[in-house]
Amino acid sequence: MEEEKKSPASKFKTICVFCGSSAGKKESYQDAAINLGNELVLKNIDLVYGGGSIGLMGLISQTVFNGGRNVIGVIPKALMGREITGITIGEVKPVIDMHHRKAKMGSYAEAFIALPGGYGTLEELFEVISWAQLGIHNKPIGLLNVDGYYNSLLSFIDKVLEEGFINLAARQIIISSSNAKELIENLEIIIINF
Repeated sequence: MEEEKKSPASKFKTICVFCGSSAGKKESYQDAAINLGNELVLKNIDLVYGGGSIGLMGLISQTVFNGGRNVIGVIPKALMGREITGITIGEVKPVIDMHHRKAKMGSYAEAFIALPGGYGTLEELFEVISWAQLGIHNKPIGLLNVDGYYNSLLSFIDKVLEEGFINLAARQIIISSSNAKELIENLEIIIINF
């Protein structure tokens, strides 16, 4: 029997993933959540995420948990009934509100990745980008740009740079790839300097 090839362990022990409590309209978004989860498992990386058991959150957390890695879900108490259905996955840490959720998730993570998602995903993403720009953390931030989901956002950020509202160093905070393995490898070589 041939032994399965494993990726070398990552420099990251834990990555925080922001993603939707919806699965989205495209099957490719769901596939991306599962692929990212499998890549985390292959690289021996634990998951911190928003704590829900539905949508893309449920897919990635279940994939990582089934792969034998630690899963920490951080969720505001007010959202528990809405975003957790059935059995919880991994360790669930209830917090008071969204601000505490992001702070707790950030304290556990060594890097951040955003899958497709809605307002909540974007809000979480932009907060950690702002924190990096302000020097509150120097953890790398990536977009898993499935089927060009984030292309318009990246174009807008390029416009923000062009108009002088951010500098080139701030623009380079965000790393984007359509491939989970490549994205994690690129995040491993990033050093944020402000």
